[in-house]
Formats: sequence, C-alpha cells, structure tokens
Amino acid sequence: MKAVFVLFDSLNRLLLAPYGGTRVPTPNFARLAERAATFDRHYVGSLPCMPARRDMQTGRLSFLHRSWGPLEPFDNSFPELLSKAGIYSHLVTDHFHYFEDGGATYHTRYDSYDFIRGQEGDPWKAMVQPPWERLREMYHERQFSHAARNKFRRNIVNREFIKKESEYPSVQCLAAGLEFLDRNRAADNWLLQIETFDPHEPFTAPGRFREKFRTGWNGPIRDWPRYGRVDELPEECEELRANYYAVVALCDFLMGRLLDYFDAHDLWRDTALVVTTDHGFLLGEHDFWAKNRMNMYEEIVHIPLFVHDPHRPSGAGGRRAALTQTIDLASTFLDLFDVAAPSEMQGHSLVPLIEADRSVREGALFGYFGGAINVTDGRYTYHRFPPDPRSQELYQYTLMPTHIWEPFTPEELAQASLADPLPFTKGAPVLKIPVTERSPMFDNYGPGALLENETRLYDLVDDPGQTTPLSSPEIERAMTLLMRDLMVANDAPPEAFARIAIDPE
Repeated sequence: MKAVFVLFDSLNRLLLAPYGGTRVPTPNFARLAERAATFDRHYVGSLPCMPARRDMQTGRLSFLHRSWGPLEPFDNSFPELLSKAGIYSHLVTDHFHYFEDGGATYHTRYDSYDFIRGQEGDPWKAMVQPPWERLREMYHERQFSHAARNKFRRNIVNREFIKKESEYPSVQCLAAGLEFLDRNRAADNWLLQIETFDPHEPFTAPGRFREKFRTGWNGPIRDWPRYGRVDELPEECEELRANYYAVVALCDFLMGRLLDYFDAHDLWRDTALVVTTDHGFLLGEHDFWAKNRMNMYEEIVHIPLFVHDPHRPSGAGGRRAALTQTIDLASTFLDLFDVAAPSEMQGHSLVPLIEADRSVREGALFGYFGGAINVTDGRYTYHRFPPDPRSQELYQYTLMPTHIWEPFTPEELAQASLADPLPFTKGAPVLKIPVTERSPMFDNYGPGALLENETRLYDLVDDPGQTTPLSSPEIERAMTLLMRDLMVANDAPPEAFARIAIDPE
C-alpha cells in the first residue's frame, strides 16, 4: 500500500464544488470527488491548528485536558506507528507551527520531512532594519499597525522575498511532494503527507488567481482580517473575502496538479489519497471573522473530507452520511496499511465506510480548551459554556509544559502538582497546572479570548445557517446526556463536568 495525505489549513467546506460551493470555481475538487468517497458529515475535534493535528496523529481528543502544545511522551502517533511497522513516512509542509515551542514534537514522528519557509509569521528572513516607511505605504493601516508584533512584522518582511508564483510556499510544497513521488512512486509501503498553511490568513496568492476576484479596491494591501467581530466597511470586507477566494483558487489549482500526476502515472490503482483540512474559517458569517473568539459555528467545525482507497474502487464518486471526526484519520491510515490501532485511540477507521455507508458513532464532541463543550449528533449542535469562562476551575494536564511560542512561565509551574496517571497516559503521572489569567495563552487562544459565551442549541436541518437558537428542553436534555457520555468515554477530568454543571454519573 501507498498513501498520500493532503492537509490544508482553514479551508471553508462551503466554498468547494462537491459541497455546493459556487462562489469560487473549484473544478479540481470536483474531479477529486469523482475519484473518492466524499464525507458529508465530517467534524473537527480539538481546535485550533496544533490541537487539531494532535487529534489527527493520536486518534483521540485533546481539548478536554490540554491547550496548544507538543505531542506528549505517552501519545501515540500514526506516522511513528507506521514507521515501526516498516512503512516509510515523509512530511512536506510549510506549516511553521511545527517548528515553534508548541509544535516541536510533531514533525519528528515522520521518517523524514521537508520544511518550506515563509508562511505568515515564520521567522525566515533576517532583516534588522526593514524599510518601514516604504512598507507602511503598501499595507492597510490596520494590518500594518500590528507590525510591532512579531508575526505581523515577520510576514511583511517574508513577503519581500516571495514574488514569483514558484516562490509561494504552497506551490513549493506541492513541487516537493511531486519530487517525492518521482523518486519513490515505484516503491511500496510509504505515506506522503503534503501539508500547506493555505488558505490560512494572510490571504496571499499569485496575481493570476486574484484577477478573477477583483473588487475595485484601490487601497493598500488588505488580506489579513482580525480575529473577532466584523467592524470594517463593506468594501473592505469584500476585499478581504476576495483575497481568501483567491487562495482557495490557488489550492484548487494545486489539487489539480496532484490529480494530474495521479492520472499520468495511474496511481489510482495502488495509492490511497486522503484530502481534508484542520478546521474552517468565518468570512463574516455570524458577524465574525476567523475562529477562536466565537461560538463554534458550522463554518468552523464542519469540514471537507475525501477518501480514495485503491482496494475499494466502488467508493469512487459516492457520498457518505456517517458522522465522522478528525480523530478517525489515525485509525484510517493504520487500517490502510494493516497496522493495528492501539487501545488509546478512540477514532474509527473509515476504510469500511468507503464501500458501505454505516454509522460509526452517535455523536461528535469538539471544542477549544477552556471554551464551550460542543456536541453534534448530525441533526443538532449543542454548545454548552461555563457560566463565566474567565473564572472557571481549569487545569492543563501535561508532561510538555509549553505554549505555542514559549514554555510555561515559572509562575505557572510554581502552582503545578503531580497528578496520578490518566487512563491514556500509559502509567505516567502528569503535571496538573492551574490556568490563570496571567498565563500567556489565556487571552490569545484560551478562555479570555472568547467574545461569545452563551449556551445554545441549533437544529441544522431547519436552521442550517444557525441563525436562531432552538428552545427545546427535551432535545437539550438528550444532547446533554450525549455530551456527558462522550466526555466520560474521552476520560474528561472531574472539573470538566463541574465547569458546565453536568453530573458525570
């Protein structure tokens, strides 16, 4: 068996043709759907970026115990398990979060990896004294005003060195993936992961992709929305959305190049292909941009998934209604290579669903660490918040005390205690670290970042846009019981139940 795993970042499912999207032409995603099984009810687990990737690699949810952080010593990792079984794994990525403190143990689980530089705040090009006066004229004031912050400053500098289409990181990712295929397609027993940060913000694409979405905007570069409520003028919103559309069009083009390669070398007969994203992105829906700050709406959590298995060609072009999650990917890749999944993995292999659609779970649990606990059964979504997210009792359980950009502070660690092993830590005790408002993560991607904290129930059939919360005590009770059962199954700590007032018994 051979497999290619294509992972995008922040790809909105509703823009893709196989899911009814028409605003952006995506003919190559349509081509993909003709060759693969398309999953219609695929959901996230833990968010955002690295928590989602921890779920993907380990096959279990992490947001109930941990915020953004590295893989833990006790975590299972599907590429590492494949390697131990004699299956070679290679990662091609421009996702620079792998190379920060909070992601430093993910890419090393692969047998080899390529890192393409230059996305967003990647500390790539060294420029001690950038020409800020010239650059100030190029970028919108709101975008440039953040330049004192490292990731915005770095991005402006990086973009000085990315001009030609071939220099764009996502284009280089695809080229490096094709290079791997040129060198290794005749060999057997390998996994190639082609992962790009696109279409994550800032929404930067080569000019030919932007041409299709010209808005008449004559102002400075405006392609990086804030995380939060929409307060821009309509023409500014249109420019931001248009630049996102351009990056989605670029992603579709790159998808087409890979499909062309599969066609030219008939890889469909012996190579699996899995395509998905880590989460979606709000483009003004519900009056918000992005993620992390608001309720976990469908545009964020309901994501695309396509699976081609050469041993199950009857699945090509089919639709699957089974409720699935990102935690299912690890078991799926192990199953494709006939490697047994460890007991700690709680995802389900999707391989049997390719030929025959069937249910694999009653509900899907998802969330941000410290935010609402969320659950869907495919018909309803229920989002249950603590009464006051800022004052809730909350702990991080970890042996890798690292935030996204930095280690835990001595002040945080001074309050740590050693907790007994959890059911999934393989006998290892873990640090139990209280979350406080002074934690570096608190106001960035923790409880302090939330702009919405209202418990809501939605009916996705009668109200797919989630515009009007549903009032139904009977349905809310049923969803609460489903939430409780899934939390118990995922070994949620006691305070996780207490903070949303659910009895674990």
